[in-house]
Amino acid sequence: MKWAKSEILNEQGETVFAQTPVIVSASRSTDIPTFYFDWFVERWKAGYVKWKNPFNGTHLYVSFKETRAVVFWTKNPKPMFKHLDFLDEQVKNYYFQFTLNDYDNEGLEGKVPWVENRIATFRQLSDRIGKERVVWRFDPLFLTKEITVQQLLHRIEKIGDQLYSYTDKLVFSFADISIYKKVQSNLKKEQIDYVEFDPEAMIEFATGLQKLNEQWGLELGTCAEKFDLNKYGIIHNKCIDDDLMIKLFHQDEKLMKFLGVEFNEPTLFNASGSIAKTKNIKDKGQRIACGCIMSKDIGEYNTCPHECVYCYANTSKEIAKSNYRSHIANPNSETITGR
Repeated sequence: MKWAKSEILNEQGETVFAQTPVIVSASRSTDIPTFYFDWFVERWKAGYVKWKNPFNGTHLYVSFKETRAVVFWTKNPKPMFKHLDFLDEQVKNYYFQFTLNDYDNEGLEGKVPWVENRIATFRQLSDRIGKERVVWRFDPLFLTKEITVQQLLHRIEKIGDQLYSYTDKLVFSFADISIYKKVQSNLKKEQIDYVEFDPEAMIEFATGLQKLNEQWGLELGTCAEKFDLNKYGIIHNKCIDDDLMIKLFHQDEKLMKFLGVEFNEPTLFNASGSIAKTKNIKDKGQRIACGCIMSKDIGEYNTCPHECVYCYANTSKEIAKSNYRSHIANPNSETITGR
């Protein structure tokens, strides 16, 4: 299934074809809420963005005219709080995937604010838009000779004790360093002696997390992990999640139609009615183990200046910083880089 296309008029006065996604991801590739939200707001007002394909370098247009939901991914949404009223008025259907790790002592996330500041930001966002719309991610779980499984559990416990009343879900993934050559290269450059997760370490973590969650009562999920942890109360998550959208945005008829949702009327035997999903709209462009439904991501690789050493989306810190400087020089461009 592909997104429909329609004609739009770009800022050069040209008539061009644009994809018209119903669901927009902003973004797996870069932190739009931290660094590019002013740009996002201006592009939403303009009605489209110009996006660069990371595989062949070609540009295509993405129109928002059919968009009914936006999923934001971030490690620090505080810079965009000034735009929350705009989101409520113009975007309406949105939620956040908020990654809140604790690698402060190791400096693995070079430009991310200290963990206590991010906990405060998380709670502020949750209070403002509702805890069901802020998903906590500890992603990825990263092992070194110093960061053991038990050390990770201790750090998650410290954060979780402060967040469990401000979210409904915790999502995590195990760092898969071996499948990302550029991540291996960057870790080697930074002289970080990482350790790959094996099944024994995964089970040790899952067992510990299940115990912690007895107090929290959160829904637990893994992101794009093949390893089955269901016996520990941990599901395979969908980050672009039709079930969550049905729960949050069921009043949007156009969105529900796209999701293939049918609401059955209450009966004598089923007072609350029921919901049926008639479509399989899994995103075939993601990894096999990814549960996400289809969306259009509007970010670009090599644009996130957080300087996380394990980042798969940046070839290097230097390239990402260069592209961000280009954006600053031309912040209202059709493209995120300003080029």
